[in-house]
Amino acid sequence: MKINIVVVGLGFGGVFVRIYRDHPNVGITGVFDTNSELVGNIADKMRPDKVYSSFEEILQDRDVDAVHLISPIPLHEEQTLAVLEAGKHCACTVPMAISLEGIKKINDAVKKTGKNYMMMETTLYTYQFFYVSEMIRRGDLGAIQFMRGSHYQDMSGWPDYWMGLPPMYYGTHAIGPMVALSGSSIERVHCFGSGNMEPWLKEQYNNPYPVECALFAFKNGMKAEATRTLFETAREYQEGLFVYGSKASFEWGFSDFDEPYVTEFAEGSEGRGKKTVTRKLELPNYADTLPEPIRKYTVADNLFDPLNPQLSLSKGKGGGHHGSHPHLVNEFVMSILEKRKPWIDEKMGGNITAAGICAHKSAMQDGKEVMVPEF
Repeated sequence: MKINIVVVGLGFGGVFVRIYRDHPNVGITGVFDTNSELVGNIADKMRPDKVYSSFEEILQDRDVDAVHLISPIPLHEEQTLAVLEAGKHCACTVPMAISLEGIKKINDAVKKTGKNYMMMETTLYTYQFFYVSEMIRRGDLGAIQFMRGSHYQDMSGWPDYWMGLPPMYYGTHAIGPMVALSGSSIERVHCFGSGNMEPWLKEQYNNPYPVECALFAFKNGMKAEATRTLFETAREYQEGLFVYGSKASFEWGFSDFDEPYVTEFAEGSEGRGKKTVTRKLELPNYADTLPEPIRKYTVADNLFDPLNPQLSLSKGKGGGHHGSHPHLVNEFVMSILEKRKPWIDEKMGGNITAAGICAHKSAMQDGKEVMVPEF
């Protein structure tokens, strides 16, 4: 069985077109963007089956089963609701929405229509996330004592809607892995904003902070911290995940593409404190969990060797967002065909996104505790 999918937004979204086109369970792959020049380039290079002239045309096309939105953040809520209410399954890039009301509306629409919603959070399908998940399942880390997430990025020069965005509104890359690994959801948050920005950056969202740092309390008692920067903070790019256990700890490298570290207690320690041993990791490639035609998209272009995917990985730094893109596509497609919820559904995506929105609310109240609503 095959489904027909349209990719909306071809800037970043263009990288997904070939993956859908090559997925064995996708029939027709369509595309749409308001930038006609971009549409032309994508059509020439990636050969989609159909090009749409408007968003409304997609909604009215009865042959379309699902839509993947990679559109500007302010449009996520409106377009997601339109897709669901048109009777189509919806995947959407992060964040889910920029208001708690928007998250609730999407949850209500899923319940009303019975269609799938998936928040396409890349960090939950990276090599790093897969590896630390395995460590937890094997018991290698022992008891999880604390987690930390980070996302350092400078957004100067990006489209206007980014300018002055509250950092935690786009905190999903730092928050998402902690929610997924905790086996719980975030219940409450204390957050502080820090620093200062140029006056013009404060106008669009009435946000004074280039940096926000939050402490989250989970329903199961776990505690975790996340830091997010967006402007005027000199730090190399990183979407980091840090998990500290009683037996061992997993830490992201300094920059986004550095190898991660594992620290373990050493045998035969003497004196005060236990000795530790730290080693760098060469992460495996998890392409073998995917349909064969899209495994090549877990690594950089032209580096994939179908006979030796591990060697392919060693030759390059991986496909987009650490090999996550084909895993996201496959989960969305298969959840529809298998008539089940996708892993990052409206409830999980809602908790991850709402935790960031509530973090900013806390920061605007000088760290006052804010409860994260359930969906």
